[in-house]
Amino acid sequence: MAAQQAEARLRELIESSIALNSELSLDSLLQKIVETAASLTDARYAALGVIDETGTALERFVTTGIDDETRTTIGDLPRGRGILGILIREARPLRLSRLGDDPRSVGFPSGHPAMESFLGVPVMLRGVAYGNLYLTEKEGGDFTDDDEELVTLLAAQAAVAIENARLYESATRWSRQLEILHETVRSVVDETDMDRLLTQVCERLRALTQARLALAVLPTESGLLRVVAADGEDPEVAAGLLGHEFRKDASKVGHVLERQYSARIDSLIDDPDVDQSETRALAARTGLYAPLIARGRGFGVIAVHDKLSTNGRFTDGDLRLAEIFAGRAAVAVALSERVARDTVRRVVAAQEEERRRLALELHDETGQALTSILLGIKAIRGAKTTEASERAEADVRALVVQALQDVRALAVELRPAALDDFGLGPAVERLAQTFGERSGIDTTVESHLEDRLAPEVETTLYRVVQEALSNVIKHAGAEHVSIVISHRGPRVAATIDDDGAGFDETEVRADALGLTGMRERLALVGGTLEIESRPGSGTTIAAQVPLATG
Repeated sequence: MAAQQAEARLRELIESSIALNSELSLDSLLQKIVETAASLTDARYAALGVIDETGTALERFVTTGIDDETRTTIGDLPRGRGILGILIREARPLRLSRLGDDPRSVGFPSGHPAMESFLGVPVMLRGVAYGNLYLTEKEGGDFTDDDEELVTLLAAQAAVAIENARLYESATRWSRQLEILHETVRSVVDETDMDRLLTQVCERLRALTQARLALAVLPTESGLLRVVAADGEDPEVAAGLLGHEFRKDASKVGHVLERQYSARIDSLIDDPDVDQSETRALAARTGLYAPLIARGRGFGVIAVHDKLSTNGRFTDGDLRLAEIFAGRAAVAVALSERVARDTVRRVVAAQEEERRRLALELHDETGQALTSILLGIKAIRGAKTTEASERAEADVRALVVQALQDVRALAVELRPAALDDFGLGPAVERLAQTFGERSGIDTTVESHLEDRLAPEVETTLYRVVQEALSNVIKHAGAEHVSIVISHRGPRVAATIDDDGAGFDETEVRADALGLTGMRERLALVGGTLEIESRPGSGTTIAAQVPLATG
């Protein structure tokens, strides 16, 4: 009978070993191990404690035999003190008849079920301890030598299975992290707005490292460091940190930026570089810090806090990932700064060019008109007869009227009153009317706007229409022009269509038609410009701007 039982138990062990090695989910694997151990030894309770990276405490504790209500009553899971701590430190099997009689036992918490007989076996592979199997309350008495041998064999098989499951989870995690990293690099390279870029960086890095909070910190002109972007498990907490400032000489982010090195902190409260006011402000226990460095210049720090795990600590892998990510993000941030500077330079250059044109018009047209008026006044004073005086006066009146029209036209170009008073639609209608009168080109306007738009949207689209009409006069030779302004979902569009000569887009320089200036003006408010033209088929210019800019 005993031989049959031993054979049955051995068969169960073999079948269990095969099943364990086919399981790649670590959580499911750990649960199967404790259930198998309990079944093999007729134990009422079984548990498996997984040792953390420090090798001194437990990071997971998986049980069987204890119902949910009892587990809730017990409260926090054990961390590796007493008998459990002995097994972690000594890593060898331990059998006890009465667990509570051992002087090393620290007892059980309130609500814990009574346990007497005990068997503990380390789960080891190549001298590395992954954890320990704990069995209590064997049916019919104490645990035997056979029980210990079977559980030791199970633990050896379990160690291989645990390592395989960890390798599989690690590979899967790295694959997912690399995918997110590549996706993020693609997205941040295309993003030129600094705030949106850094917000993306915080969102993606927090997801990659499975952290509670991620911050982007940049230096200010006053010499402090300010949180300019944040993402957190609690969005309200993250939003509340925006604008928070740290001292460079008394904060971890300041030291990281100054020394340009990454850091992993397992306990912020124990780190000498960390001002405890910083810890309190962030309500953080642990941290990862990666400086943003491009071309040898450090211009910011990405800080990640509190990994969403039992002890909240980050790993060396998390640190390497943060460094790789920060390196890619730094290049994107530096590119964004350069694009912003180039955009400003282009805008300033365009403004100067516009000032030169206006000055030329004032000199050539308005100045000449005023000179003619002065000469006309002299003619009136020198007239020999009343008729000659009246003719000279009529000439001066005509010159004054023309000068007034020129000044009004110039004022409209500078800033049309209708745009401020009535909005985009009426201002474009007035512009089209003036354009048609001066050019003789049939010009129609369709405006489907019901409400006023944001001032920067109205100004941007008005200037695009203005530039497009200027191009029609200079280059198109058109007879008809149509302007349509309408909503397109969350955007507003202005489309200018002419039946002029058109052009080959591959042969004509965009800056020769002012198209570069249009695109840059639109880009400043998140807008886009599309052009369609062919020789002999006219030109269509379509500008779109988001209703909400920023």
